[in-house]
Amino acid sequence: MLRVLSVIGVWVLCLGASALAKADTYQLLYQAAGWPEQRAHFRQALELAQQRYQSSLPTLVYETLVANSNQRFAATAVDQRALGALRQQLPSPQTALSFYQSSLGRKIVAAEVRASSADQLAYYAQGLPVIQAGSTRQLLIRSLAQTIPVTALGAEVSLALASVAADSLTQMLPGLAMGNQAQSMVENQRQRLLNRFEPEVDNWLLHIYQDLSDAELDEYLMFAQSPQGRAYYQAALQAVRTGLAVGQDSSRLSQSSSARP
Repeated sequence: MLRVLSVIGVWVLCLGASALAKADTYQLLYQAAGWPEQRAHFRQALELAQQRYQSSLPTLVYETLVANSNQRFAATAVDQRALGALRQQLPSPQTALSFYQSSLGRKIVAAEVRASSADQLAYYAQGLPVIQAGSTRQLLIRSLAQTIPVTALGAEVSLALASVAADSLTQMLPGLAMGNQAQSMVENQRQRLLNRFEPEVDNWLLHIYQDLSDAELDEYLMFAQSPQGRAYYQAALQAVRTGLAVGQDSSRLSQSSSARP
């Protein structure tokens, strides 16, 4: 009997170690793919969005706006929601982790983080100049744009920033909350953003990945089009949506955050 209990104990410990290793893999992927840096850049954009309302809103409304958006987009809360969704949506993170830990993966992340920095966004505030590229590079970029959800990710960030004022007004004037109608408005705005971004996406990617060779773009595309790559990018889009929580009620977000251990 003692021997059986010992075997069971070892088995339970092994299961626990396996679960811990799996959780660590998701955390490592989250970091390797540049999520914390991108979240920090989003925070900078959020602060600029808050400042734009300061001169046009009454003090009480503005203070409510800042408090609400700071709570909704607090670093810990965003990371918890996004990482939790990534764990739920991506059954096996190891392939994506290996890619983003490779020299090419690190180069891609560095390019993406640089492109979303405040100085780069300010530099290109009036629009990106058109980059001319050869036919091979254009084909690679077009294929990449059709594979990774870059326009959908851009739409989520834009929706999140645009929701700052609306969310605060809804809390101060509960009668503005419209349930399903509000969700329909979010979906309509999301689609408008997708339609707006789609014609520009190839030029975006030409700028972002301008330091990658055609061979590196091809290798990137191979990963993105693989089953593991597609699974990662689908999970990543859902994780961003969950992390930014566009269209979700702030009070429910605070309750779910406080309920976590």
